[in-house]
Amino acid sequence: MVRILPQTKAAAVNPLKSSQPLGAALAFLGVDGAMPLFHGSQGCTSFALVLFVRHFKEAIPLQTTAMDEVATILGGADHLEEAILNLKARTKPTLIGVCTTALVETRGEDCAGDIGNIRLKRTEELAGTEVVLANTPDFDGAIEVGWAKAVTAMIERITRPGDQARQSKKIVILPGWNLTVADIEHLREMVESFGLKPVILPDVSGSLDGTVPDRWVTTTYGGTSVEDIRELGTAVQCVAIGEHMRRPAELLQRLTGVPYVLFRSLTGLKDADPFVSLLSAVSGAAAPAGVRRRRAQLQDALLDGHFHFGGKKIAIAAEPDQLYQLASFFIGMGSEIEAAVTTADMSKILEEVPAESVQIGDLGDLEALGAGADLLVTHSHGRQAAQRLGIPLMRVGFPIFDRLGSQHKLTILYQGTRDLIFEVANIFEANRHAPTPEALDPLRKREMPDELRSSPLARH
Repeated sequence: MVRILPQTKAAAVNPLKSSQPLGAALAFLGVDGAMPLFHGSQGCTSFALVLFVRHFKEAIPLQTTAMDEVATILGGADHLEEAILNLKARTKPTLIGVCTTALVETRGEDCAGDIGNIRLKRTEELAGTEVVLANTPDFDGAIEVGWAKAVTAMIERITRPGDQARQSKKIVILPGWNLTVADIEHLREMVESFGLKPVILPDVSGSLDGTVPDRWVTTTYGGTSVEDIRELGTAVQCVAIGEHMRRPAELLQRLTGVPYVLFRSLTGLKDADPFVSLLSAVSGAAAPAGVRRRRAQLQDALLDGHFHFGGKKIAIAAEPDQLYQLASFFIGMGSEIEAAVTTADMSKILEEVPAESVQIGDLGDLEALGAGADLLVTHSHGRQAAQRLGIPLMRVGFPIFDRLGSQHKLTILYQGTRDLIFEVANIFEANRHAPTPEALDPLRKREMPDELRSSPLARH
């Protein structure tokens, strides 16, 4: 059984994790016409905004209540109300996603009560806009937890409760934060190929896919509509991807009766096959020819690629569900997990990670534990460690700011797993070192003992 090693350092060395509010804001960005709002100081929002812009290379709608010293002492309810009303008047969002920060959480503000009062007092001004609160203190959890809390809050606030007439072809998808724009787009195409209608929450493939609108848009454009969130209870099936999406799936089932199936990962043949089988069962149709063809391509890639993976030592630093996804992929290809580092110990999935131990820590821990690895796997902040160790780096997760196209990289189902195999194999191939004569023949330059050097056999 894997050992979970707690963090023992007093400070982070090259931090690995991003904060809960950032994860919640990312989830709100997957809703059409949304405006994430950080309730805290202006600096918290500025830092998150910089990370978003560098990662996505897009204009990101993100606002702040900009609490100052006085509000920090006396309370930020007035700042919150003013910010919500200003956003409503100027940007006319369909949803304002309030993400609390450590400032208001440490102070112990009743943000839920404040927002409830704002709704009651400003019913007319806020008509047509949903205000959703996600309690996301920076000092706890990480991006994965924040994402899940935001999705849970949207379902709790917006989705119409009670048993409803089911639409036989409608299926709800709750993707994990680690799925890229390309992953979610491919997921939709896969579901639609079975004749089903997917509703994906959140859907960053519609809002952060790199398209340029023909006019300036002050909120998100594209993504899940508020009306779709309201009508989630009319689906016949819910699919949650990643252990951190279990709570929103359970809430949806409790509110509406829609059953859910949770997939811990969709990367790899053994994880993709059950998902395709589920789609076939829900739709009553066999897998389309295109899906079977991509599966055959993955089988061929597994045969071609496993020679490059066998015996390789991998060091991974990622959020819990992404750590499980990648570690399972590498183990399935015949590699070994040299080091596994994650952000927090709040997920049960860590107990399933195929490694001897999982260290709760930072990229300093990855550098120390992964010195003997053949490949480092983490986000762009791991590039210094990779350079110091002389080990190639495979960039995954958030943020990736020193490479283009990270959001259009496919990592799930048959096609994504195939592409992942080729990407990693090519990294190994590009960093392969030709063996030296000394490495091939360790006896080549060995010193001969004096008694052997003076013997008759040595003179001949």
